[in-house]
Amino acid sequence: MDTTLLSILAATALAGIGSILAAALLSLTVMSRIVKPMVSFSVGVLLATALLHSLPEAFESGADSHALFATLLAGLLGFFLLEKLALLRHSHHHEGDGHGHHHGHDREEAGKSGMLILVGDSLHNFADGILIAAAFVADPHIGVVTALAIAAHEIPQEVGDFIVLLNAGFSRARAFAYNLLSSLSAVVGGLIGYLLFDRMATWVPFVLVLASSSFVYIAVSDLMPQMQRRPKWRESAVQVALIVLGVVLVYVLTRHAHGHGHLH
Repeated sequence: MDTTLLSILAATALAGIGSILAAALLSLTVMSRIVKPMVSFSVGVLLATALLHSLPEAFESGADSHALFATLLAGLLGFFLLEKLALLRHSHHHEGDGHGHHHGHDREEAGKSGMLILVGDSLHNFADGILIAAAFVADPHIGVVTALAIAAHEIPQEVGDFIVLLNAGFSRARAFAYNLLSSLSAVVGGLIGYLLFDRMATWVPFVLVLASSSFVYIAVSDLMPQMQRRPKWRESAVQVALIVLGVVLVYVLTRHAHGHGHLH
């Protein structure tokens, strides 16, 4: 196995695991105690990741814009249909609420409700893996910088994912395990990107758009409606502040990283 491939596998694994560990340290300790308010932060992070990072990256790649918009539309409708079919249906029922469901009902529901964010995150990590592979093939030094930049901007997104999973009913251990598993798709992306770079490069923008569609869908269809149930002006002010915080954090962390992962 040549050194470039070893470097790609190591970089994608470390970037994924490193960002997960950093996010877990934040979201599974302090933030897990204030899940409801932090849903607003997740909205800002997910929308900013999609609209300020992934979609611009996709559209600046040179891919046909009409095809990318069609992919975005297909992604939004696809996640809606999957949710309608109850494959990825969201439910915010929790154990011990007195509804009298059978034992294990909540675990089943949490599994369904958390799948949407995990699908989107896996797609995003897969695309990141391809971008890291492309950077290492071009120049190992650029590869290292790209991997570090991706790890940095993944942290707020992973924090947002953890909050979404906890809000959906996942236990801390389960949320961590599934997020860690999802991060391994970056390694798969790195391997495939290295082996099939010429062909995979053209697909990266479409993978990014699909990932973005899941982030936008979950923020707009699930998280924002929850926030509308708290109409008091003080709570609304906190929500807006946390959304802005999420947006600003993603913007700051991706501004310097933007451009390292371009595929032309």
